[in-house]
Amino acid sequence: MNVWGHFCTINRHKFLVMKYCFRVGLYRQGLLHDLSKYSPCEFLVGCRYFQGNRSPNNAEREDKGCSTAWLHHKGRNKHHYEYWMDYGLRPEDGICGMRMPDRYIFEMFLDRIAASKTYKKESYTDRCPLEYYEKGCSARFLHPHTKKVLEKLLRMLAEEGEEKTFSYLKRVIKKRKREHSL
Repeated sequence: MNVWGHFCTINRHKFLVMKYCFRVGLYRQGLLHDLSKYSPCEFLVGCRYFQGNRSPNNAEREDKGCSTAWLHHKGRNKHHYEYWMDYGLRPEDGICGMRMPDRYIFEMFLDRIAASKTYKKESYTDRCPLEYYEKGCSARFLHPHTKKVLEKLLRMLAEEGEEKTFSYLKRVIKKRKREHSL
């Protein structure tokens, strides 16, 4: 049980996401990001399975066959694509990804950067979030719009860097806020 290690890790991650959200204009999301990680059902599991170099949810999943902390977390945080899983309109669609509002796609993107930096530490590069995405299987569960936006941002980050990608994202967010205030 590593309470201090887990507490420092989730605080570092939350601070990075907040900093990035503020940088692009998502102030409310930056403040509210991942608050459920401090709830007992997520925090205590994180302390028990803490390793420092990867999510404790993976260790819980390996030990128990599923992660109760993850099931709680993804059901309360709209920046996770799993939150947006539902039955399709046609029976043959089965369970599939619904379209995420763009502001949550943007937060998901920033969350992936922060998670990569938190766990990769000094070995982080701007390609890490894209490589993690490509190794996973999430693309097949994403709504086509969500997939398109997320992949565009991940590729931009990998090829053009954080500064240019964040500037682009800030312009997009500012433009959408102006359009909605008319």
